[in-house]
Amino acid sequence: MSGTGLPAGAEFVSWREFFGNVDRAKLLLVCLAVWLHAADSLVVATMLPAMVGEIGGQAFVGWIFALYEIGSIVAGAASALLVMRRGLRLPMAMAAALFALGCTVSALAPAMSEVLAGRVMQGLGGGGLVSMAFVAINAVFPRRYTARAMAALSALWGVSAFLGPLIGGFFVEHGSWRGGFWFFAAQAVALCLWITIIASGKPLGAVAGARRFPLARLALLSAAILLVASGGISVAPLRTTMFISAGFACLGLFLWRDSRAGDERLLPVDAVDPRGLAGATLLMILAFSMATIAITAFGPILITAIHGTDALTVGYIIACSSIGWTVLAVGVSGAPPRLDGVMVASGMAMATVSILIFLYAVPNGPVWMIAVAAFLEGGGFGIAWTFVIRRATALARDGDAARLAGAIPTVSRLGYALGAAYLGIVANASGFLTMATAAEAGLVARAVFLSCLPLAAIGFWALGGFMRAGR
Repeated sequence: MSGTGLPAGAEFVSWREFFGNVDRAKLLLVCLAVWLHAADSLVVATMLPAMVGEIGGQAFVGWIFALYEIGSIVAGAASALLVMRRGLRLPMAMAAALFALGCTVSALAPAMSEVLAGRVMQGLGGGGLVSMAFVAINAVFPRRYTARAMAALSALWGVSAFLGPLIGGFFVEHGSWRGGFWFFAAQAVALCLWITIIASGKPLGAVAGARRFPLARLALLSAAILLVASGGISVAPLRTTMFISAGFACLGLFLWRDSRAGDERLLPVDAVDPRGLAGATLLMILAFSMATIAITAFGPILITAIHGTDALTVGYIIACSSIGWTVLAVGVSGAPPRLDGVMVASGMAMATVSILIFLYAVPNGPVWMIAVAAFLEGGGFGIAWTFVIRRATALARDGDAARLAGAIPTVSRLGYALGAAYLGIVANASGFLTMATAAEAGLVARAVFLSCLPLAAIGFWALGGFMRAGR
């Protein structure tokens, strides 16, 4: 065995070997499960300025992403259990149907409140499909093929990144943003029918022991995000402080209850100790996810307000993040396990550099520099993501590898949700709701991206613990 926990002979897997040995039908099914979630996220980001312009609700821009991530977190906790108990077909069909319902609610929405309700359902459905894709990769493919399977998903994500803004921009420029939601509702219905009729209902892998669904803990986690987000709707020192304090109290109670849940806990046993592998890994993922949500949550409106950029161009600027993830994730997916730490550190450094570029380029331009920064941000995560999971699970405590692997994407979604809520407070306090000129929007942009730097600093501190683990 090598120091990474993998067999010494498992240093490199070629694409030819991967496609020649894996079950390609199951790989295709896993990839198709990702499409709706990946493309929809960029379609919504592209359509966001038009949505706010028609139905209002600018104070709730951060909520559009925070509520989606809440749904994804709940779905992530439920999906593995459902798949292990019911197989792949029924849970995936249910997720696709729920996604279709959420798109329908958003398409019919007369006001932002209905859009937010639809986003929760879309988060449950889309998050469920993506979570099942991760479950399928771990259950179906041998460990030596995991990096290549993740790279295949990243490639599909890149296709989604190209088509998503094109679709969103088309509906904004030639119809209505509501048509974008109808378009994805129809696809989700078709996927649901396809899965129900054709896909195999056999379990993906070994069935774990049945566990109760952690409803109370997930409710606490959701309440924490909602309370923090509520603090940013109308920013006032006392009110905002009370909401944030209540949110962190709920988060603390969630962590306390989860630590006492024994074998039914959602997080690894040392999840809140940054001195250990699991704690350092999860804190790093949480901090960097919070630090990098700004361009997706607030970038479209700020870029439009400052530079007068059309919807399609803004969509492709945001899509550069996913394109960067795809290109670099595929490019480095064959790296041997001995380079895992180097890959993670390089990726997180690249993501941090992107924040500094955003801080200058979003208020000042040029627009192409914003696109370059988005590419670097996504590329940084693309370089790091696979190797975070591979190194963390190889060095995890006995019995905690699977729990840590499942916690990493869940904590990433938590970071996106908390980051959107936190940045909503910063943006609204900086004049986001009242900005009327490009100069005023530029001040908001500087405040938003400057507030991301302390989060990146926390992420680098946790990265040090991640790198020291196993030495």
